[in-house]
Amino acid sequence: MSFDLVLFGGTGDLAWRKIMPALFQAFRHGTLPEGGRIIGIARDDLSDDQYRELIRSRFVDVDLSKRPSPEEFQRFAGLLHFLRLDLSQPQDYRRLADMLRERHAEVVVMYLATAPDLFATVVKQLAAAGLNRPNTRLVLEKPLGHDLASNREINDTVRSVLDERQIFRIDHYLGKPAVQNLFAMRFGNALFEPVWRREHVSHVQITIAEDLGVEKRGAFYDKTGALRDMVQNHALQLLCALAMEPPISAHADAIRDEKLKVLRSLKRWTPETLDQHVVRGQYGPGTVGGQPVKGYREEAGVAPDSRTETFVALRAEIASWRWAGVPFYIRTGKRLAGREAEIVVSYREAPHAIFTAPPGSANRLVINLQPRDGLELHLLAQGQENRRNGQVLAPVHLDLDFDKRFGSERVGAYERLLLDVIAGRLNLFVRSDEQEAAWRWVEPIIEHWRNDDRGPRPYAAGTWGPSAASAMIARDGFCWSEEC
Repeated sequence: MSFDLVLFGGTGDLAWRKIMPALFQAFRHGTLPEGGRIIGIARDDLSDDQYRELIRSRFVDVDLSKRPSPEEFQRFAGLLHFLRLDLSQPQDYRRLADMLRERHAEVVVMYLATAPDLFATVVKQLAAAGLNRPNTRLVLEKPLGHDLASNREINDTVRSVLDERQIFRIDHYLGKPAVQNLFAMRFGNALFEPVWRREHVSHVQITIAEDLGVEKRGAFYDKTGALRDMVQNHALQLLCALAMEPPISAHADAIRDEKLKVLRSLKRWTPETLDQHVVRGQYGPGTVGGQPVKGYREEAGVAPDSRTETFVALRAEIASWRWAGVPFYIRTGKRLAGREAEIVVSYREAPHAIFTAPPGSANRLVINLQPRDGLELHLLAQGQENRRNGQVLAPVHLDLDFDKRFGSERVGAYERLLLDVIAGRLNLFVRSDEQEAAWRWVEPIIEHWRNDDRGPRPYAAGTWGPSAASAMIARDGFCWSEEC
């Protein structure tokens, strides 16, 4: 299948950090369709060769396993081209149209790796230049808007020139192998589904923790914050994968219909729950990896009096037959004690204890998302014999490490998603009504914080966030996984 992939923001951070390494991996693995062309778009005045050299120099900064050898890059570079384009100038889009007409590729992918406030401008200009053809596919990066109104405005603009089946709203967490395994575990096996419900599950924790700060993204992050950057998209998509009903098929709309039902079933916020069940924090100076680090307000691009949250913890409930009464705890933040993304499904204790068991030792299923990918099943087994208490159970666990099992067979998130775009597979992309439902649920939190003079709670870098997050979960008699 011949394709042209037009990368708006082709010299930007996302292009060289994520997109180009993913395209190279697909090229290296032989899964990138032949007859492809990758066209970088930016305002820089570069020739094709200068653009190739720029990308080559950036590969030095990616993971060692994803770096090409000189021979590999020379072959990959044959796919790379560059076009200088001012996003506000109609005549530049006509030059792009002329370039694409040179070879009439079967599929044309327009990847907008730009600031979201430019999406509407670019889409309108593409349509004006006649580039919204049936073979066009548009990839939109998050965050798609700043709130519900701006999200609707972008989606309305895009849908006015393209069909929904041509729009690929990317959430790279859905492309992670661990999330694919979550779907496979639930819907490809008969073991877990019978106990995947309120009668057996006591609570669920979703943690997406980073030990890094905002790095060079201070100006962007200060306008965004953790709620918009991580909860509205990544965390809620993980919650949907956990809580959705089995779809009737693997068709994209069948999957997305079930995710939408979960988002619409989330209990709405009240003034009381907003006060008790939502915690926001902001990191101050601290120590990470034995090295002192500065606080958020000292980062480049961040306002010295910023009230932007770098940490969010919240308690959600799903008003459905399967999940009524089961709390779902979501936690995400920067400059935390470790880089860790995991889902912990905790099961209820045995209804009648005939053995002595350690306190807090109920069964748990831990789904590791990063830095490693796998499953842990925590059980109880016979331990030491105790003359006074009889049989004493001890905790044990089964550890399935998918990285060790599958090794080089694993496909990275962006690699998988880019190949799906070229092939026209929408299963792992977010539909507009999903996004709107997610924004509708988080907007009361945004409004509550806007009117809350207390601001985010401070926490030291290198810790697990404000103590209020531990107090929130403790009110239900639970604790975060590292505290239990």
